[in-house]
Amino acid sequence: MTLVQMQPRSTNATTVGRTVAEAMDTAGPQVCDDMTVEVALSVMASARTGHLLVCDDSGLCTGLVTHTQLTAARDGSAYTDRVRLRDILGDRGPFTSPVTTMTEAGNMMRSSHVEALPVVDEHGSALGVLALAR
Repeated sequence: MTLVQMQPRSTNATTVGRTVAEAMDTAGPQVCDDMTVEVALSVMASARTGHLLVCDDSGLCTGLVTHTQLTAARDGSAYTDRVRLRDILGDRGPFTSPVTTMTEAGNMMRSSHVEALPVVDEHGSALGVLALAR
């Protein structure tokens, strides 16, 4: 499993001791958790991204939703056009901090079975996304 390198670095740098802040992609599209699944899919397609950061009314990051999650929700038998992102997110998290090491973040992603993690500051505001390479 290789983490995506989103910022240039010198060729002699090692991943040992590197932090999430050095490898994360800056926060992409952020949407409110009251957005419907259909609108979220449209935003995702327009932004040409595979995930959206989801925030609550206070602007705090509540999670990350992927294209796979959205299409699974839309294709589910319980789907209606009123299903909101907060309805499919479930529990808050997992998240990572910009000071987390890449090793710790990789372990968290493997144990959580996720391909991307929101990176949040100490107040819960989204700073970026750490994603696995494909």
